[in-house]
Amino acid sequence: MDYLDQLEAEAIAILREVAGQFEKPALLFSGGKDSITLVKLAEKAFRPGKFPFPLVHIDTGHNFPETIEFRDKLVAQLGEKLIVGYVQDSIDQGKVIEQTGKNASRNALQTVTLLDTILEGKFDACIGGARRDEEKARAKERIFSVRDEFGQWDPKRQRPELWNIYNGKIHKGENVRVFPISNWTELDVWNYIKRENIELPSVYFAHERDVIMRNGQWMAASEYLNMDEEDIIIRKKVRFRTVGDMTCTAAVESDKDQIDDIILEISQSKISERGARMDDKVSEAAMEDRKKGGYF
Repeated sequence: MDYLDQLEAEAIAILREVAGQFEKPALLFSGGKDSITLVKLAEKAFRPGKFPFPLVHIDTGHNFPETIEFRDKLVAQLGEKLIVGYVQDSIDQGKVIEQTGKNASRNALQTVTLLDTILEGKFDACIGGARRDEEKARAKERIFSVRDEFGQWDPKRQRPELWNIYNGKIHKGENVRVFPISNWTELDVWNYIKRENIELPSVYFAHERDVIMRNGQWMAASEYLNMDEEDIIIRKKVRFRTVGDMTCTAAVESDKDQIDDIILEISQSKISERGARMDDKVSEAAMEDRKKGGYF
């Protein structure tokens, strides 16, 4: 079997395990390439039937407009249910305080919105597109990752997953974060996208965009960035390797607008995919700290 077939079969089996073991699962959908890949895998796992879970998007309000447009288009094509949790609602309710300053971002605030959405939907499992190759904290996490009643992750309380046996037993109030493509790499995802002819938001492909240099990285110039006279807007041809909040997701200079060229570019890159995420540079253990607090 081709290695992509093996990865696909494993992911489909995990999705079906979720459907079999949990009462109210959900698929966390960001509009990024990994969650789009999960949707494709879910189609293979459950079509011609409906998905046994809704899609859930935690909207910071500072997303790339191309991503939101793509999300709505895809959901309409699928005919599946979309639930959106808004960070703005958490701010309005006084549950979180919006950051201030030049590098202010809503990215960290979405943890509260996510936990509230899980509680409101009574979801006992949340499927996501995190992969072990992305970041060292994610490399430590199991495919079935149990969170306590406060949504917190304890790296010392992980369950063994011998012989691909997944234990989804949880107590009331707990939930499980499930990562069907945990064993995939960034290149695996792109090769699968190419093989399956999966459509992606245009931000993943090289395009001209107004950008500013911020902390050594090219950030998309937008109304969400707190800019001052030091920020000089210039026009560059860029693309994004990962898609998140516009205030913490940097672009890479590139003229690659075809999948084959992007695959070659990634294979030659010496910078990790999340090397362009400002939120991971807050501290040495930034991702792990966020995950312990309930972040996906």
